[in-house]
Amino acid sequence: MKKWLLALVGGVSLFFLGSALQLAQAQAPVYSFSPVNQHDINLTAAYWNPIIAYVSEKSGIKLNLKIGRTSADTTSYVLAKEVEFVFTNHLFSPEREQLGWTVFGRRNTPSVQGQIVVPADSSITDVSQLKGQEVAFAGPEAFVIYKVPYAHLLSKNIDVKVVFAGNQNAAFAQLFAGKVAAAGGNSQLVESYTRREGKKFRVLWSSENFHDLALMASGKVPEADVRKVASAFIDMYKDPRGREILHQASKEVGLPSDAYFVTSTGADYAAYKRFFQSAPTSLH
Repeated sequence: MKKWLLALVGGVSLFFLGSALQLAQAQAPVYSFSPVNQHDINLTAAYWNPIIAYVSEKSGIKLNLKIGRTSADTTSYVLAKEVEFVFTNHLFSPEREQLGWTVFGRRNTPSVQGQIVVPADSSITDVSQLKGQEVAFAGPEAFVIYKVPYAHLLSKNIDVKVVFAGNQNAAFAQLFAGKVAAAGGNSQLVESYTRREGKKFRVLWSSENFHDLALMASGKVPEADVRKVASAFIDMYKDPRGREILHQASKEVGLPSDAYFVTSTGADYAAYKRFFQSAPTSLH
């Protein structure tokens, strides 16, 4: 009888322990994470899925990848308040700064520049030759790839026919297929495309420097959860397994192998805010 009672008590204890664990898992926070589509959907997912799986495990906070077909689609989710964490540079206009997003990190990659590029063997050697020509850009939301180079063209009264390709890869594909005369580019993505695809560019124009995209949290996320997610991203490279995940993910998209995440604040994005002080309102 005593053994039977002990077994019963043990079974009941295990039942309640299992139930408590299931309840804790069910109550664990779940948030959506939307990174800007710097690449096509497959490459974007190949880069981010292993990273957010690691961050979810280390932080105890589940992040689900939420991306649209284009960078503009992904940003529409952000503006509709359907996501809680982002990797973006689409939220620094005066209007969007009122939405309550906070910068907590960025990649440690070098600053990027907006560029206007053509194939290395193109007959076009100056931006003035683009007047009346078709120029491909990622999309209307793309800051470094579209807003910055297009603002430069407008400032020089160079009227071009804008073609939105959906993402940087698609814009470059149109460029090398001869469908457009030039493309707007992000210097980091220009270099990674060359490494990944072996295509060479001629840079017609480059902007001032801008920091890489920002890791940001919505104001509706509890501060404790933001701290946990931020720590998981920023400490990732210190863990051998995290470092290897970053290395492999970076290799997928042509980034340097040591492209890890570091602490950042909104002060690092002052150049973005300066841009909007003089940019046409149509580009806000």
